Amino acid sequence: MNNTAEQLDNQSESVIETQISSVITLTDFIQQFGSGLMQAVQTQNPPIFDGTPSQTRELLMDKMLRSPFDAQRDVIQSVSHLLIDRGLGSSVINGEMGTGKTLMSIVAAAILDAEGLKRTLVISPPHLVYKWRREIMDTVPDAIVWVLNGPDTLAKLLSIRDALGKPESQGPEFFVIGRVRMRMGFNWKSSIVSRKRHISSPVNLTNPESKSIFHTHELAACPDCGTVQCDEDGNSIVFAAFPQEKQMNCSHCCSPLWTLVRAGNKQKSRKDIVSRAMQKIPTIGPKSAENLLNIFGENLLGSMLADNVYEFVNLMDDNGELVFSDRQARRIERALAKLEFGFGQGGYQPTEFIKRYIPKGYFSNLLVDEAHEYKNQSSAQGQAMGVLSTLVKKTILLTGTLMGGYADDIFYLLWRAMPQVMLQDGYRYNNRNTLSSAAMSFMREHGVLKDIYKESETRSHRTARGKAMTVRTVKAPGFGPKGIARFVLPYTAFLKLRDIGQDVLPPYREHFIEVDMISEQGEYYAKLKNQLETELR
Repeated sequence: MNNTAEQLDNQSESVIETQISSVITLTDFIQQFGSGLMQAVQTQNPPIFDGTPSQTRELLMDKMLRSPFDAQRDVIQSVSHLLIDRGLGSSVINGEMGTGKTLMSIVAAAILDAEGLKRTLVISPPHLVYKWRREIMDTVPDAIVWVLNGPDTLAKLLSIRDALGKPESQGPEFFVIGRVRMRMGFNWKSSIVSRKRHISSPVNLTNPESKSIFHTHELAACPDCGTVQCDEDGNSIVFAAFPQEKQMNCSHCCSPLWTLVRAGNKQKSRKDIVSRAMQKIPTIGPKSAENLLNIFGENLLGSMLADNVYEFVNLMDDNGELVFSDRQARRIERALAKLEFGFGQGGYQPTEFIKRYIPKGYFSNLLVDEAHEYKNQSSAQGQAMGVLSTLVKKTILLTGTLMGGYADDIFYLLWRAMPQVMLQDGYRYNNRNTLSSAAMSFMREHGVLKDIYKESETRSHRTARGKAMTVRTVKAPGFGPKGIARFVLPYTAFLKLRDIGQDVLPPYREHFIEVDMISEQGEYYAKLKNQLETELR
């Protein structure tokens, strides 16, 4: 009996040792079987672009004023193959900062132009509009660039509309618009009217025959047909509680429940308007704004802020010295990336004008710089970008950070850039004409959602205590491989700085130089040091 037990123990130990000896690390596994795994992946998921370049497109790239590097050519070839040969409507260039996303997209647009897809619309950060213009002029021979970013944007769009049907220009045409200017439009306010409704109720609720009193309610009604407006639950909307931040239409006659706000009689001077605009910029206060106005005048400063903010950052005085220090310039440039100014020129939202008055397909291509800025659900610039993407045939998104960690970071960007792909997967508007249900479904399928259950005691029962269960759903970071394989890999060309090689950038060297403090700095430093030590003790 004991011998049999010992034999069994010895056998089990030998089996465990055999199993342990057969286990290898993940690194060793990939080294031994990596080539076979790669072949299996390529067989099951063949690449859309296998690296074989189009010689016609290579010759066209050779004619550019600036020839792309080999790694950049591969990205341009892959994007062109996806949009032209495969006939897809959208592509993404995901590259690190410094890889030349601007250059690659410009050359790709020139290739699309040579293939018959004329006129490219570029959405740029407002402070990079003229950089885009310079990059295009320095890259594409005979390029014609329209800047749609100043107070004359509407006038230029009108001239473009008037030129419809006339002979086209010979060179490739580019139209560059700032992303903030793109969605700037008119001011508006709600135009609902008050409709009174009288409701009687008995004084004594237990006795219906008792005297009645009347309650008057002011409800929001359409100014055209008089229909009282209701919320999503079918309840009448009180006049004072009608939403003022959203343009709505009448539920009965579909008339707009808003109207334009026209300028009043009292107008501020242009100098005051420009001064207030400058004070929104970091490092510029009332005194600095006044000094700048006295030196340069409101007309020059106003035109710079409204049209070419890059010139404002590089202002020079009469002696040729820069007005702003390097530190100030960096802060101002970062702030101007999210600011844009209007100086009473009025206007029509450029996106809406293009949608209504420029024929669909007039702009064949759309380049979207910093595409991750258009991922928010309800942002005006995101919605404006979505409108423009539906009016063109090909869209190229440029970004260095396609995702912010959550699955819904990419949902609305995908919906705006490639709606047909999203519709194929069943994502569409719900009965309330919103995408909230589709976004939640996308998160559940490809992202990470946490359902948090909370159980608490309640004394709502007369005979015994009960327990109430509440469920709260929150999103968590993560995007599944299925989503990456479906929505990212088939449409995205990736490029890292190290892939370019060819000694593009000089080697990075860091030097530490110690600088002694002046006496005044030393006094303040010693005072702060003593105060901190005292507080810590």
